[in-house]
Amino acid sequence: MSWASFDVRTQRRAQLVDITERVADAVERSKVDNGVCHVFVPHTTAGVTINEGADPDVARDIERHLAQLVPKEAEYQHAEGNSDSHIKTVLIGPACDAPVRGAKLAMGTWQAIFLCEWDGPRTRRVEVAVTPVG
Repeated sequence: MSWASFDVRTQRRAQLVDITERVADAVERSKVDNGVCHVFVPHTTAGVTINEGADPDVARDIERHLAQLVPKEAEYQHAEGNSDSHIKTVLIGPACDAPVRGAKLAMGTWQAIFLCEWDGPRTRRVEVAVTPVG
């Protein structure tokens, strides 16, 4: 197994940041020919997901509609003012997996890996584990 990590600085309170290239670099450096790439963010107000990366409107739509689904201002018990961020992280999740074939990420043509910031701007840590299979 190979581990790598990197930091991502976000610019807005809610923002999907395409981290595909940085994850792909970690996969290539791992020298794992066939396996699974696990991406994890150790934060309670940020997540990670795979979705369309070709059209930036998709990321903006996700940001906008999650803001409507889970508004910042609501009757939350948590007093820090970021309860919506915690709930959005529960919906998105803190981790995702992608296959590795030929020492490269083997995702769909339009797919990208996104760090999902819900309580920024901040610097977020991304952990990448590449595990051989077979």
